[in-house]
Formats: sequence, structure tokens, C-alpha cells
Amino acid sequence: MSQVTEEIRAKATEKYSGHEICEEKSKTLLVEMGLPNGLLPLQDIVECGIIRETGFVWLIQKKKVEHKFEKIGKLVSYGTEVTAVIEKGKIKKLSGVKTKELLLWVTLSDIYIDDPPTGKITFKTPTGLYRTFPTSAFEVEDAPAAAVKEV
Repeated sequence: MSQVTEEIRAKATEKYSGHEICEEKSKTLLVEMGLPNGLLPLQDIVECGIIRETGFVWLIQKKKVEHKFEKIGKLVSYGTEVTAVIEKGKIKKLSGVKTKELLLWVTLSDIYIDDPPTGKITFKTPTGLYRTFPTSAFEVEDAPAAAVKEV
């Protein structure tokens, strides 16, 4: 069941349709919040939006995709709907994103960078487990993401 209801869409401060504009807006928002611009390498984004007063954001893509962050060797799965609450240096209440740890897919719930910045970014699960990586592993230049594949 979708978390993005018509009521949420109606409250949106910004709402966009189409992959190119949604990809641009999501990267811009990540940078604006002090986060690496490559955290959300989604494909075929249909819709995205934000409610600025609460920080609630959503991205809807046609198909689930997996992306390997080569610099750290981690495989991440992005569902058809990714939602979160975003604020300066943090993504909270994340849904639709999982990472592969050994043989298991583990749900991610929070992402944050240290304040003051240390060059590290931390990914947390709902159970409190976490992993920290260099923020540089999630920075991308504006080139197509070749490591993304549809599932």
C-alpha cells in the first residue's frame, strides 16, 4: 500500500512528474540538505514531491532497482516507492530502501552525516544496527549511473 496518498500530494509544496526533473530535484535537495548527491540513484522516476514544512519527501519509480556503490562494494535495493523525512544532514523514517549484508536484505531507516562534518555518513536500521562509510562513496558527477540495473 502506498504511503503517498492524495491527501499528501495535496499538501506538497513541490511536486514533479518525469524522470529528468525528479532526478535533478532530488539531487538538488540532497545537496541543499548537506547530503551526498548520489544517495538516490533511481531509474525511470515517475513522480517526486516534498512537503517543506514537515520535510516529507517521496520518489516513485516504475520498477524496483538495485545499485552497487562501487567505492564501498555495497548493493542497495530501491523499491518502487521511496519515502522519508529529510532535514539538514539527516534522512529519517526512510522506507523503500534495503542493503545487502552477507546473504540478507536489511531495511534502512535513517541516514545521517556527522555534525560537524567528518567526511563520514552513517546508515542505520530499525533495530539500531549501523554502518559508517566515507561520504565520498555516495558523491556522483552528473553522468549516467551505469551500475544501476532494473530488477
